[in-house]
Amino acid sequence: RVRQNVKRQNRNLIQKRKNRNRTKAVYDAIEAGNSEEASTLLPAAVAQLYKSASRGAIPQKRANRNVSRLTKAVNRSIAQS
Repeated sequence: RVRQNVKRQNRNLIQKRKNRNRTKAVYDAIEAGNSEEASTLLPAAVAQLYKSASRGAIPQKRANRNVSRLTKAVNRSIAQS
């Protein structure tokens, strides 16, 4: 049981790290004022968040919330530029 939990924990941590990296790339592009790059990075980040939710690493509601915030931020940056 303990070994099983450790394996799952590691698997979930990998998923969460991927989520963080992808969303951070989008936010960094927005902060740099590069809305075109942010809009190209957005689909990959959204896909990664939903993939983690489907695998059970994060709750579905958290994935939905993060996707919503990301898309709002990207749309705001496109409108400002």
